[in-house]
Parts: sequence; structure tokens; C-alpha cells
Amino acid sequence: MSTPQLVVHRDKELMAQAAAARLITRIVDAQAARGSASVVLTGGRNGNALLAALGASPARDAIDWRRLDLWWGDERFLPEGDPERNVTQARAALLDSVPVDPSRVHPMAPSDGAYGGDVEAAAAAYAAELAAAAAPEDHGQVPAFDVLMLGVGPDTHVASLFPELPGVRETERTVVGVHGAPKPPATRISLTLPAIRSAREVWLLAAGEDKAKAAAIALSGAGEIQAPAAGAYGRARTLWLLDSAAASELPRELYPPASA
Repeated sequence: MSTPQLVVHRDKELMAQAAAARLITRIVDAQAARGSASVVLTGGRNGNALLAALGASPARDAIDWRRLDLWWGDERFLPEGDPERNVTQARAALLDSVPVDPSRVHPMAPSDGAYGGDVEAAAAAYAAELAAAAAPEDHGQVPAFDVLMLGVGPDTHVASLFPELPGVRETERTVVGVHGAPKPPATRISLTLPAIRSAREVWLLAAGEDKAKAAAIALSGAGEIQAPAAGAYGRARTLWLLDSAAASELPRELYPPASA
């Protein structure tokens, strides 16, 4: 478990640009060290803003896109191509404009895919895909992702792990079907906290006044069942990337001494 580090940016636009630059550097470093990199993407307004900023950055060409594996932390269980699906939004924001290897892009199954409306089968299939990609040195059921990004919801949810729901209590499986999510659509697929914690680095993104209370709760010692974001951390690093609005309710002792 790594102690959270906080970086607070002036506004959400600067936060997205800085996070994109940080991600480019992390991917390039991983590719230089091991030949490839693996990243878990997140949806929502903050995740998509980061991807759009990455796509607009001239430095994006430093990445060898053919040697990058892309996964998702969660997905809305909707038909292929639905505009609400995270993968659909990621393709529009970035992936359609860079030379990714399609075989290394790993979306979660849609509701009209091979498993039909069986979200549990779709979740099990994604867990199997993750397990197949895990190397012996990863010592687990999922790859040791270089960076796993999560948006933080106003209720402290991350991925599709919502407070008090069964998914956040899962300790064995790496991927679960989610039923009755309080945020529509009600049916989703999500990585679990054990899978999230396998990542070398976990980055939590929060921008906007509506995220301020969630950030304060998650960073002030709350339990992960009541505040799932509190249970999301990386093996080597846990990084909270916030704008000033989202950081506005943080206790002063948590506020980083130097922020951009």
C-alpha cells in the first residue's frame, strides 16, 4: 500500500493537460524499461478530458502506440457503439487518431456481444482475459499495470464500485458484474479493489466542486466500503490529481505544499 500523494492544479483544463503530460512520460519510461506498457483507462468527464488533452499534445508521438496495452477499469453494459460506453468515448477522444494495435486494446464486452445480456459471463470473460495477459512476475491474476486511472464520483465511487454495494466488498474475483448501480445505467462491469491494487501506480482524478466532499472523505481515513476511493491505491504509488475546486474541502494538513 502506498501513501497517497496529492497534486492540485489551478483548474480542470490545466489538470487535464498536466495529467496527459505525466501519462506520456510514464508510458515512455515503461516502454524504455520493459519494451511495452499497460494502462487502464477511465471514462467520465475527467478521464475523457485527459485523453483529449493527450491527443492534442505534440508529445503524444513519443509513445510507441503499437507497444501499448489498453484496458478499462469499468464499463457500462450497453450495446456496442453506444455513446455512453467508455470505450466509445475513448475512441472519439483519442484512440481513433493514434496508431494503436487493435489486438492490444481490450474493451469489456457490450450487452449485444458474445455473452448477450449475461453481465456475469461478460465479467468472467474479462477476468480470464486479464489472467491470460498476466506474466509470472506479476504474481497475480491481472497484469501489473503501469498506470491505472480512476475518476472519483461525488459519492466516492471509483470504477463501478459504489458505496456499500457488493462489488466493493469483493476480495477474490478481479472483475464483477454490477447490478443496481445508483448512477445509470444500472448494469455495469467493473474491476474490483484487488485488481486495482495490482497496479504499479493508481491515479485518481477529481475536478469540480461536486468532487470536493468526496475527495475530503476518501483522503481523511474513511473505510473503503463506505468510500471506495479510499481503498484504491497502487503498489508503488497512489496519486491524486485534483483541481482547486475539488481540493477546496481538504484538511489543510493534506494540502500539498507545492502545486501547479
